[in-house]
Amino acid sequence: MSLLIHILACIFGTGSWVAINGLWVELPLIVNVLPEGWELPSYLTVIIQLANVGPLFVTLLHKFAPGKMKEIIAIYIIISIGILASLLMIFFWRETTLVADKSHSTAFLILTFFLSLVDCTSSVTFLPFMMRLQTKYMTTYFIGEGLSGFVPGLVALGQGAGMAQCVNVSKPANVTIGNFTNGATVYQIETHYLPANFSTEIFLAFLTAMMVFCLVAFVSLTRLPHKESNEELVSNQVVHISTTELELNKYISEGPADTQSSSLTSLQMGVAKAKLTAETQNMATGIFTKYSRHQLLFIYLLVAWVNSLTNGFLPSVQTFSCIPYGNTAYHLSAALSSMANPGACIIALFLPNRSLKLLGSLSLVGTAFGAYNMAMAVLSPCPLLQHSGAGTALIVLSWILFTGVLSYVKVMIGVIFRDESHSALVWCGAAVQLGSMIGALIMFPLVNVYGIFKAGDSCNTNCTL
Repeated sequence: MSLLIHILACIFGTGSWVAINGLWVELPLIVNVLPEGWELPSYLTVIIQLANVGPLFVTLLHKFAPGKMKEIIAIYIIISIGILASLLMIFFWRETTLVADKSHSTAFLILTFFLSLVDCTSSVTFLPFMMRLQTKYMTTYFIGEGLSGFVPGLVALGQGAGMAQCVNVSKPANVTIGNFTNGATVYQIETHYLPANFSTEIFLAFLTAMMVFCLVAFVSLTRLPHKESNEELVSNQVVHISTTELELNKYISEGPADTQSSSLTSLQMGVAKAKLTAETQNMATGIFTKYSRHQLLFIYLLVAWVNSLTNGFLPSVQTFSCIPYGNTAYHLSAALSSMANPGACIIALFLPNRSLKLLGSLSLVGTAFGAYNMAMAVLSPCPLLQHSGAGTALIVLSWILFTGVLSYVKVMIGVIFRDESHSALVWCGAAVQLGSMIGALIMFPLVNVYGIFKAGDSCNTNCTL
């Protein structure tokens, strides 16, 4: 039963962000069709943040009308909207309309808003629902959330989304000499995108299927007899410790009376008591630890900052930081950084650490890698070490470590709030969306209005700083 619940919690977690993560990894194909082009990522970040009306409504409802919202019904509605929007996206993502005499992918942007509404609202509904399960399933849920980006990334790699090659193209050019015009041929290098192994429609159908699996997993989680309250967990652990102590005393009283055996019994008694003390301390730390207001404020600020980086600032510029190094660098950074997310969750499952000093230090390390990625995006189309293997390896490694380190921080903060209270998880979700919104709203004008970031062409070798 425990293994089954782990699997269901993981599948349920994949539905939290699979739709939007899927659109991100499919962008190399989509941007070649839709009129917005490479400005589309910045449009997506703003649309995602506009969808924060969903979590804002849920958070306010929890604050001013506690207990009024039926969490399970809300999740049913959210997942159903996600399935319907994904299904409509299959048929209408190419449709465009004229807005202010300019062609825009209206259908795609509107449906993206509803998918974003689903994914953003999942932060303040899916996480509180996990309070119904034991703490160990929270990490499994975060593994599923990480897979929501990794699995579509693998499918996109198999699809060959956005793979390109440099082609030497000849073009006619008319050269005028005096009164005569001679035909001449000019050769130049151009980027030609290779056809995908299967269509975008099939990829969107895959995302729809994953949303359906999420619904099935959620239905199963609500009906399986696995719920166990925190009081029962504490009672079970106290009974286990009491039993251990009784068995220890019984072993000592029935032990042999000779000197050698007595010294051995004394040694075993010391080892057993040490284990008993460690187990008691672990139980107290894992369940009964409460944080001060200043510590909670620090954790909430950490949540907002980390998510502003991972969901707002850096996603808008990944193409600018990677494409100048080549399409291979871009695809490796996208796929392997998606792999780093569930990898960090698995590490958190086996090596959990709730130390606020450690989490703060890891956040600084992740921020440093994010700063490098941002610097390379600013230097686009001529980043450092552009035409060297070291530059390509460095940008890919930086994206992997940026995602992996901050993913570990997010998982451990989620576990901390899981043991804190139900309302703490709701406010954690609100902090996630607030940080993401701030990052996206800052980046949109920098990308689309001020033009700080310049698109790079991996086939262009005439790059001078």
